[in-house]
Amino acid sequence: MPQPPQQQSPPGVTSEMRPRPDHGEESYEGSGRLAGKRAVITGADSGIGKAVAIAFAREGADLLVAYLDAEEEDARDTARWIEEAGRKAVLAPGDLAEPGRCRQLVERAVQELGGIDVLVSNAAFQMTHEAIEDIPDDEWDHTLATNLSAMFHLVKAAVPHMQPGASIIGTTSVNSDTPPPQLLPYNATKAGIANMCASLAQMLAPRGIRANSVAPGPVWTPLIPATMPEEKVASFGEQVPLERPGQPAEVAPVFVMLASDEASYVSGARIAVTGGQPIL
Repeated sequence: MPQPPQQQSPPGVTSEMRPRPDHGEESYEGSGRLAGKRAVITGADSGIGKAVAIAFAREGADLLVAYLDAEEEDARDTARWIEEAGRKAVLAPGDLAEPGRCRQLVERAVQELGGIDVLVSNAAFQMTHEAIEDIPDDEWDHTLATNLSAMFHLVKAAVPHMQPGASIIGTTSVNSDTPPPQLLPYNATKAGIANMCASLAQMLAPRGIRANSVAPGPVWTPLIPATMPEEKVASFGEQVPLERPGQPAEVAPVFVMLASDEASYVSGARIAVTGGQPIL
């Protein structure tokens, strides 16, 4: 059933969405696959990041939850679910478009979690535009800084603290493969993340650190009503073979697998979670 037309101001909040996304709050059951691991997840207040945080906690990981100041309400709800799973939740607000903030976040994770075993670079920004002339210069710079450069700075800061067996996961997108023209800056960053993860897998292999990316298709998160016109929100997800958007809870298990020791020989992969739309 399609979601009703709706719109929010960026970055968007979960409480105003209809229907509310499913992050696995009532459905995800863990089995100790990440027992004892320390994970950093950016954009973990809502959407895919929130679902990944809930799943990681139920699998036994302690977490640092990174988010924008404006997303405090959603982030505190994420922390509540982590703590209900019996794990530690460190809340870390701030804008990762600033390289110094990325380094501070890593240092805080090392201090409060005791190390970093998993880094999930998931935070993202997008806006739709019909013509390249409509894209403000500062929006282009902000999109690249938030989506792509932040991952570089986070990985660069985190790797010295990672041991063999550690895992880096980037959230790319089906748009990296089939880019809709209205999301030009976002598409460029998602292609860059896929490429960066492929490079990191080779660069970090001698250290025993794996790097992979997950390529979601249309997923129902606050980013959608906050960055798309109402009429596009109402039809969001209809274009894929399953004819609906995915829920964040349907993406999280792939992140769990990539973070776990079960994926010890999986590096350099880009895994599609697209509702049937192939990626190359």
